[in-house]
This record gives sequence, C-alpha cells and structure tokens, in this order.
Amino acid sequence: MEETSDRAATEAEEVADRRRIRELLQNWVVWRDAGHWERFRTVWHPDGRMMATWFQGSGDEFIRVSQEGWAKGVSILHFLGGISIDLAGSRAVSQTKMTISQRGVVEGVSCDVVCTGRFYDFLEKRDGRWGIVLRQPIYEKDRLDPVTPGAVPQLDAALLARFPEGYRHLAYIQTRIGYTVKPDMPGLKGPEVEALYARGAAWLRGAPI
Repeated sequence: MEETSDRAATEAEEVADRRRIRELLQNWVVWRDAGHWERFRTVWHPDGRMMATWFQGSGDEFIRVSQEGWAKGVSILHFLGGISIDLAGSRAVSQTKMTISQRGVVEGVSCDVVCTGRFYDFLEKRDGRWGIVLRQPIYEKDRLDPVTPGAVPQLDAALLARFPEGYRHLAYIQTRIGYTVKPDMPGLKGPEVEALYARGAAWLRGAPI
C-alpha cells in the first residue's frame, strides 16, 4: 500500500513538473515578445544562456540586447507549436516547435522572414523552481516574402549562400541590419544537431553542459 502511495506521489509530481515546464516555455514567448522584461527574466536561471543566430550569451545580456533592438525598431516575433519534454528528476530537456518571424527592409524592400524550427532547451529545477539553463534553437527551414505584393528585392546571392539552408534568409536580413550571424547553428540534419542531441542526453544523465 505504501509503495502504491509513493508511486502515485511520484507520478503526480512528474505531471506537475511537466505542467510547470510547459507554462515556462509559453511564458518565454509571450513575455519576450510583449517586452515584459522583468517577468521574462524569471524564466532563466542566473547562469542561463541563450544561443541565437544573432546573439550568444547570458539570459541577462539577451534581455539587454533585446531591449536595445526594441528601441531601434527591430521586429522579431515567435509562435509556438507542440512541446515534447524528457524529464529526469530535477533536470529536463524540451523540444518546442516554433516559428521566428522578423520584419525588416531587405535591399530597399520591406519583407517578412519566417523561420520554422524548434527550441531545444536544457532546464533544471533548483529550490523548487524550474528555469532555463540553455536555449538552443534548431533552424529547419525559412522563407522571405515582400510585404507589398509584386515588390521583389534583389538579393546578394553570395551573401545568401554563406549561411545554412535552415536559416539563410533570416541570416540575410539580420546581417543587413547590422548583426553578426553565427554560421554553424544546428539544422534539421547534420553533425551540429546530432551533437546537440548528445549534449541533451548527457544533461539528463547528470553531466554539465
């Protein structure tokens, strides 16, 4: 009877942990895109890090540069899909289907770039609170569309070809507005994403990132 009770308590705690993680992942997008910076800060652990095409650094630094981008009119929005969570005690790895939508001027033409991929997150429960230790997006495919129908930007083919297929149009627009874009982020396939999966598995086994 005691064993059954213990198992039920463990299962209930796991259900609660999964709910808390889902809520955290949803809050990340809503609070970041709405500019609720102090609430957004609570989804990170103090040592949490963000990896993106245009930025790699701490959660606090990410908030700062995001605020600076807002002030300059940089428009980046996120939308979420399905969430998968691998849970191992006080550690978790989650994968969340997402799109990144960025609007900007490309070669004189206002355009939207939409990139489809996944957020791959390393999470940990500390003092009863889940937080992000590392967020690494996986970039699967993207496209560029002019905001005004019929307008056609003349892209620099050499610049476009510098970046992986999964985020080359996103990298193009970010480069054109002055960001330095990381050229080796993980995509749908390849050694970069396989190495990320291996890091995730090691994290769940208790290894450091």
